Parts: sequence; C-alpha cells; structure tokens
Amino acid sequence: MAGAARARKNAPPREDVLVAAMEMIAERGLEKLTMAALGREVGMSSGHLLYYFRSKDELLLRTLEWSEGQLGAERGRLLSRAGGARERLDAYVDLYVPDGHRDPHWTLWLEVWNRSQNADDDARARQAAIEGAWHRDLVALIAEGVSRGEFRAVDPDRFAARLRALLDGFSIHVAIGLRGTGRAQILGHVREFLDDALMPGGDGA
Repeated sequence: MAGAARARKNAPPREDVLVAAMEMIAERGLEKLTMAALGREVGMSSGHLLYYFRSKDELLLRTLEWSEGQLGAERGRLLSRAGGARERLDAYVDLYVPDGHRDPHWTLWLEVWNRSQNADDDARARQAAIEGAWHRDLVALIAEGVSRGEFRAVDPDRFAARLRALLDGFSIHVAIGLRGTGRAQILGHVREFLDDALMPGGDGA
C-alpha cells in the first residue's frame, strides 16, 4: 500500500497526462495511443493510468474535454472581439472545421462518438455538454446578427442546429481525408451557404 501511495504521489498531474495523450494522437495517430504507450510517455504504469481514468474510454473522453477547454477559450476570444457578426461567424466556422486529414482533435472526437454507442449516462451527458457549448455560442452569435439586421430574420436555434449538422458532415469528410473534400473547398461551400441562407439579399434557406 505504501508503495502504491508513493507512486500516485509522484505521478504527473492529470493534465500533463491529457496533454501527452493529445500529443501522441497528433504525432502517431489514435491507433498508437495505448495505456502502455502513454504510460511510458509520462513515466507511469498502465495500472496507475487505469487507477486515475478507470478505462481507455474515460481517458479519451477526459482528453477530449481538456482539448475542448482549449478550443472553448479560443472560441470565446474570437466571438468577443470587435467586428461584425458575419466576420465572427466565419471565425467560428474556421475554428470548427478540421485543419486537415487526421486532425487530432477531430480524430479524437470521432473515436469518442464511435465508443458512445455503449457509453453510460454520465459519459453521454458530458458529450452533450461539449456539443451544447458550441451550440449556445452559435445561437447567441446568430441572434446578435439578426437583431442588428446583419442576418435574415431566422430562428437562431433552428438555424444553428442545421448549420452545425452541415459543419459536422463536412468536417468528418475533411478529417477522414475523403477525396475532393479538402479544408479550403469545405470552407468555400459553407461560406456560399451562409451567403445564400443568412445574408440579406441572398436566395434564402
């Protein structure tokens, strides 16, 4: 018992483990992220990692929550800066869409989504909280644009739900490297859709 307690005391902080997990996904791919490999990276046994995280599913979800925390802070900075609602909406889209094939954040998201088929209620609620943060920020931004007359008089919640479904579909194509769906092409499609559906004088949704 004393040895185990000493090992836990000397273990790296949990955030360091999550950072290391994200770096491994970025550098080596998700398939290389095993408890044993991560343990070697941070100087812990796989048993100690399981003590902290209980399972690989929990490790992946915690890593996603950490990564989303970083993105959430960046999203908050983008959306609070000066400028028109459309300019900030384009910044939101830029942040949402993967950087390219095997984008580590989206690689992790897709794996968590896949594993969520067997997730418990707590894990599902935590995933929903991540989705909800993106949705609330988008609804608020659209509502601001509508109130200022920059956007058409759309229902912000309904429009945000549809836009995020569009972004998710395109983003999956980018993340898995589907031929003909590079990041630049996807951003062009989304901006064209926003011009037509949201901007006064467009063709309408």
